[in-house]
Amino acid sequence: MIEILSPREIEQMRPAGAFVGKVLSTLQQEVRVGDNLLEIDARAHEMIREVGAESCYLDYAPSFGSGPFGYVICTSVNDAVLHGKPRDQKVQDGDLVSLDFAVSIDGWVCDSAVSFNVGTQRDEDQKMIATATEALHAGIEQARVGNRIGDISHAIGTIMRGGGYGFNTDFGGHGVGSTMHGDPHIPNSGPRGRGMKLKEGLVIAIEPWLMAGTNDLITDKDGWTLRSADGSRTAHVEHTVAITKSGPIIMTARD
Repeated sequence: MIEILSPREIEQMRPAGAFVGKVLSTLQQEVRVGDNLLEIDARAHEMIREVGAESCYLDYAPSFGSGPFGYVICTSVNDAVLHGKPRDQKVQDGDLVSLDFAVSIDGWVCDSAVSFNVGTQRDEDQKMIATATEALHAGIEQARVGNRIGDISHAIGTIMRGGGYGFNTDFGGHGVGSTMHGDPHIPNSGPRGRGMKLKEGLVIAIEPWLMAGTNDLITDKDGWTLRSADGSRTAHVEHTVAITKSGPIIMTARD
C-alpha cells in the first residue's frame, strides 16, 4: 500500500527522523577499534529505551530473512552490505562499517543508514562512500512533486555506474510511513521519466548501496546478512525523505 501523508502527519514524523539521525551520528562517533558488534546493538537498544521508541527490526520477519531479525540495528562490515545481523565480532582497524537503523515514534517510522571506516581511513573506501553519498543526494534532488520514480533511480544509477561500482536492483528504496517497508519500491537504477508519478505527501527511503567489484549478492549462513559475491568491500547510505510542494525534506538529517 502507498501512503500519502498530510503536512501535519509529516510534521509528526519529525521526532522519529531526528532520533534516527542522532543515533547514527552518535554511533559513528563512538564506535572504536575493538568494539563488538553486539555492543553496538546494545548501545542502540539503550538509546531506544531512553526515548521510548519502538524498534522496527526486533520482530521483523520478511520473506527475504530467516525468522525474526532479533536485534535493533543492522551492522554490516566490509563485504557485508545489507541486513548485517549483529554477531560476536570485534571491529578491526580500517574496517568499513555500515549501520542501518529504523524506529517508530508515535506510530511514525523513519529509516536511515551510514557507512564509515573505523580507525584507519582507507582511500578506496572513502571514495566508495563518497560515491554512494553523491548518488543519495542526486536521488533526493529528484524527489519532487511531478517527477517519477525512474527519475530518482536514474540519478542514483548514473553516479554509481560512473564510479565503476557493482550494484543491482534486487534491494533499494521504499515507501515509509506507518510501516518501515511499504510501496513504492525505488530501484537504484532505471530509466528516467518512467514509473509512478511522485505526489505531495509521499515519504520514501532512498538508499544507494554499492560494491567495489561484483554486481551479485550472497546470503550469509545467518540467513540475513547480504555480502558481495566476490568478497569485495561495500557501502550503504540512506535517508528518509518527505516529498512536499516546496521540495524534498530529509527527515533523518545528521549532525
